[in-house]
Amino acid sequence: MTWPKPIQDIIDEFQEIDEQFERLEILMDFAKEVDELPVEDWNEQNLVKGCQSIAHIEVNIRDDLVWMRAAADAKMVQGLQGILSIAVNGSPPKQVMELTPQFAEEAGILNSLTPSRSNGFRTMFDMVQNSVKEAIK
Repeated sequence: MTWPKPIQDIIDEFQEIDEQFERLEILMDFAKEVDELPVEDWNEQNLVKGCQSIAHIEVNIRDDLVWMRAAADAKMVQGLQGILSIAVNGSPPKQVMELTPQFAEEAGILNSLTPSRSNGFRTMFDMVQNSVKEAIK
């Protein structure tokens, strides 16, 4: 599949790493890519249900582009949110709706995680797409 350049860059970066521990370190570095959702904005509506950690995601559409803010109590989850932010922020809603979590599998990110963390990523991914779908109704 042909991915948008920011996503392809993530795939390329992770595919160059053989050691699982190093992949996890790089994943946590992506936490800095998150547009932080302040704790006072955490609520039941933006809580990621089914995530092993406490995680929140808020999606807005401004100027016909998708923008995501997020936060989590675990650096690894924030890293996953950072990767998701790169994948969706500044993209048209149609492009976000066509995106699949396959890019994270292709990069080998999900293989480095426990099954519950991998499921958490998919839950966050679905939450973003559902939020976009609701916003463009």
